[in-house]
Amino acid sequence: EVLSMDDEIQKLATELYHQKSVLIMGRGYHYATCLEGALKIKEITYMHSEGILAGELKHGPLALVDKLMPVIMIIMRDHTYTKCQNALQQVIARQGRPVVICDKEDIETIKNNKRTIKVPHSVDCLQGILSVIPLQLLAFHLAVLRG
Repeated sequence: EVLSMDDEIQKLATELYHQKSVLIMGRGYHYATCLEGALKIKEITYMHSEGILAGELKHGPLALVDKLMPVIMIIMRDHTYTKCQNALQQVIARQGRPVVICDKEDIETIKNNKRTIKVPHSVDCLQGILSVIPLQLLAFHLAVLRG
């Protein structure tokens, strides 16, 4: 099901491939997913990419956010949901235009964000396996577009 989003991810890559950097944010189990996604982007595209703990946003990374900085956030309906939503609002307040990777059943997040990538729901400790696939596909398409 996640792999069927390849066209959507490729479209996102065409919007991002000319950028110098991308920030990927999450909390809890999804912080590791952010780090893995950022590493894949760095390794195969030679593009600066940084995985950021969403709870540390006010301690520096928020200063990087503006309307030009690509931000990808992983927000799932787990124990970090409310805090991730707060981080999302901080990004939006700085004129950020985040792409949110979320549970396909999270109607609130889907409704309140212009750009979402919807993944199937799984148990919390395994959700990262599904959530990292869009980031891996993005890294692939960015690498192809960047030559």
